[in-house]
Amino acid sequence: MSMSPDSYASLRSAAQYVRAFRGKTFVFKLGGEVLENPAVRRAVCDELNVLWSFSIKLVIVHGGGSGLDALCESLELPVEKVAGRRVTTKQVLEAAKMVLAGSVHTDLLADLRASGLPVSGVSGVDGEILSAHKRQPVQIKNDAGQIEFVDFGLVGDIDRVNPALITHLLDGGYVPVITPLSANDKGEVFNTNADTVAAEIAVALKAEKLFFLLKVPGLLEDLAQPSSLVPYTTLAGTEQLERSGRVSGGMRPKLAAVRRALNGGVRSAHLVSGVLPDAVLAEVFTNQGSGTMVVAQASSSKEQAA
Repeated sequence: MSMSPDSYASLRSAAQYVRAFRGKTFVFKLGGEVLENPAVRRAVCDELNVLWSFSIKLVIVHGGGSGLDALCESLELPVEKVAGRRVTTKQVLEAAKMVLAGSVHTDLLADLRASGLPVSGVSGVDGEILSAHKRQPVQIKNDAGQIEFVDFGLVGDIDRVNPALITHLLDGGYVPVITPLSANDKGEVFNTNADTVAAEIAVALKAEKLFFLLKVPGLLEDLAQPSSLVPYTTLAGTEQLERSGRVSGGMRPKLAAVRRALNGGVRSAHLVSGVLPDAVLAEVFTNQGSGTMVVAQASSSKEQAA
């Protein structure tokens, strides 16, 4: 079947990105909004398989917040979040283990396998990937702009990342799929924010790109208006949005993770829809992209930062 001139032009355009990213590492964080819908999850897995087929190394970190919320509600456990971060009691931690290392993890692995990816599922506890300590009570500004003193409970703050097991899996041709549980040398297990985990792993692996797959198209100036997408910005731009009060809830830890990744040497971070068809491929392989690209400092165009 013949192709139109426009199709050939698209292939040529995409080829420049294929050449640029072959052999590079992309870290993806998948959230509950992507994981909870089987059709959406499978579509994302197919997109990831396309990237892998072009010899891009993939590392996947997943959350499971919505699934954990549902389980907590069924068990009559409190669902408490401050500034987009979960308060984790002992009972909530047990529920998190069930969801993050159980149903959500297994279903994602099965769909990735069905898409053709050679996956290997691990948690942050495996191979000492994530060493952490219990977060101490802290003062934090909530979404209303008020200062709260919060004890997040059994939440782990990461002390170090040991990428040896991840690197071993990548070198063996596997796609590591990591659930965000961490531990210390005493055998204590902690719930750790998946956005934070993805950023720390991206830094440790010296990844080319870090992706957050969202329900919305990307970073929005107005949450009620999908058309207010910010296609390209810098760390300074994200900080300005936060100061203006236009960032709230789960986007706050994502932008904190973006800052950590970019300051740690990751070249770019991307906030992209995991719901819209082929949004990830458009973000990677087209000049205009589909979501929000964030870089440390401005360049003249989104293409130059790719």
